[in-house]
Amino acid sequence: QVQLVESGGGLVQAGGSLRLSCAASGRTFSGYGMGWFRQAPGKEREFVAAISSNGGRIYYVDSMKGRFTISRDNAKNTVYLQMNSLKPEDTAVYYCAATSAPPDMMYALRRYAYWGQGTQVTVSS
Repeated sequence: QVQLVESGGGLVQAGGSLRLSCAASGRTFSGYGMGWFRQAPGKEREFVAAISSNGGRIYYVDSMKGRFTISRDNAKNTVYLQMNSLKPEDTAVYYCAATSAPPDMMYALRRYAYWGQGTQVTVSS
């Protein structure tokens, strides 16, 4: 089992920044790929970004490249999502998740076995 707890969400104006954190406990964090997903009201949960277990492979949704940065610190059992130039359409609940999938499958929601409870991000216009 891996337990994941997100933090860092909140209310921010358009153009602002937030840094989300996801702290992991339980099984060896460094053995899992980590992903961030988000779910807006009335919409399906969607992939945002992912990072492989050693940090060597990183993936983003095209629309978020250049604005969002995923990183991890295996010594702290934590994965981060730095979000800059936020837009109202980025408003959603953001979830982190852990996967044993190969890096090229880390975009797939169904490949993630462990999920956090989510943190709300609200971007005002």
